[in-house]
Amino acid sequence: MAREAAEETARPHGVGGHLGLVAEADRVVTHYFEALDPAYKGWRWAVTVARAARARNVTVDECVLLPGDGALLAPPWVPWLDRLRPGDLGPGDLLPTPADDVRLAPGFTQVIDGADREAQWELGLGRARVLSQEGRDEATTRWYEGVAGPRASIAVSAPAQCSTCGFFVPLAGELRQVFGACANEYAPDDGRVVSADHGCGAHSEAVVVPAASEHGPPVIDELGYEVVEGEGEAAGSDEALGHS
Repeated sequence: MAREAAEETARPHGVGGHLGLVAEADRVVTHYFEALDPAYKGWRWAVTVARAARARNVTVDECVLLPGDGALLAPPWVPWLDRLRPGDLGPGDLLPTPADDVRLAPGFTQVIDGADREAQWELGLGRARVLSQEGRDEATTRWYEGVAGPRASIAVSAPAQCSTCGFFVPLAGELRQVFGACANEYAPDDGRVVSADHGCGAHSEAVVVPAASEHGPPVIDELGYEVVEGEGEAAGSDEALGHS
C-alpha cells in the first residue's frame, strides 16, 4: 500500500527500492522509498500509513518527498533586510527602516542638551526618530575602525592629524569630539566623515614647499679634450667654457 501511494504520487518517474521504515507512534509507520526523479537526486519518498484503534483497515496518511543524505538543498532563507550590505543601495532604490530598528529611537527620548531639545520641539521641524545610543556606538566604531580612522595607511603617513587641519569641519553633538567632515576638494576624503586623528597629505598646514636643489658649478673634464681659446675670446674667460 505504501509503495502504491508513492508510485502514484511520483508519476511519471516512479520510485526505487525500499529504504526502511520508522515507527512514529502506536499503529503509525513511515516507509521510505528511493526517489528516481533526476531533479531530486538524494531525496526519498516518505509514506506514512496508520490504523485506527480497533480498526482492521490500514490507510495512507500522507506521501511527501523528503531530503536524504547528500540531497541538494536550497540555502537557508534569509530575510531581505538581513541580506543587504553596505553599497547595495542604488539610485532609485528605497530602503524602508523597520519600526523596531535598534539603531533609532524616538526623538524626544534622545535629547541631550538644551539646543537639541529646542530643535526637537520646534513646530514642524522635529524628527520622529533619531539615532539611539546603540546606533551611535555602532556608527562610531565602524567609522573609527574603517578607512576614515587613524589606522588607515594614508593616515599613518600623514604629516599631521585632521583635528589641526583648517579643512576639518567638526560634526554636531556628541560626535563632535571625535569626528568631522573633510572640506578639502583635493583630499581623498573630501565630503566624507573622518576621525579627528585621521590625516592625509592635503593637510592645510603642509605648506612647506621643498627648495629647489642647488647644483654646484659644472666640472669640466680637461683630460679628454683640450680647451682652445676661441676667436676674439680671451684665454681663461667664462665663455671659453661654454658660459654666457
